[in-house]
Amino acid sequence: MDTAALETLVTDLLTNFLPKLAGVIVLLVVSWIVSKWVGTRVTTSTEGRLDLTISRFLGSLTRYAIMIMALLGCLNIFGFETTSFAAVIGAAGLAIGLAMQGTLSNFSAGLMLLIFRPFKVDDVVSTAGVTGKVINLSLFTTEFDTPDNRRIIVPNGSIFGSTIENITFHDTRRVDVVVGTGYPADINHTRQVLIDAVKDLDGVRSEPEPVAYLTELGGSSVDWSVRVWTKTSDYWAVREKATQSIKSALDDADIGIPYPRMDVHIEGQLSS
Repeated sequence: MDTAALETLVTDLLTNFLPKLAGVIVLLVVSWIVSKWVGTRVTTSTEGRLDLTISRFLGSLTRYAIMIMALLGCLNIFGFETTSFAAVIGAAGLAIGLAMQGTLSNFSAGLMLLIFRPFKVDDVVSTAGVTGKVINLSLFTTEFDTPDNRRIIVPNGSIFGSTIENITFHDTRRVDVVVGTGYPADINHTRQVLIDAVKDLDGVRSEPEPVAYLTELGGSSVDWSVRVWTKTSDYWAVREKATQSIKSALDDADIGIPYPRMDVHIEGQLSS
């Protein structure tokens, strides 16, 4: 390459390419900052009028839309007319769609979760092998916080394609405490002891009334299920208090709680 051609190349690089590159970098940085700000504003401005799940979803959608427009602007800076590339973009979109089926599946699943609303932000949900509080529902993933304070991010496709258990959907929840009692104990007396043990506990609702349900005559015990109702938020506290109260009440009533045991019979004479 001769000196004149090299000078022309350097001049073209300095006068055309580098300014455009600098403009693209500035545009992307500004767009990233603006998209986060606008997305946050959309979320906060709609929180009072819309559900928190929808508000955060709209904020996330706004951020993606701004960044897509910024990328199109970058193409225009370099002289690409995006309208003239409609066929190319369509073909590329088809190829990208085939290569990103999982991502598109997560996107469509996110839309379905938003439309059908099986859960919302702050609900405790069990799905896709995860149990935790819903922190955020975005375009592609859902974020959970587990009871031991771990953040787990699950693809929306895995959630929409599996069974969803919304643990906190209802305001009240039933607590079941399973216990076995000895066969010598009187059935009616045992039932009354179990009910008396839980009916006056803090957090236990009077309606529906607590019940002691006889479930089975087991191999070594008479099996009961003591059932009380409480506020969903008090479930674990009431469950622990009910279990402790049942144990104490059975002890006070001298009703045994048997454990499995095995009797071994040896035939014949043991050799010394």
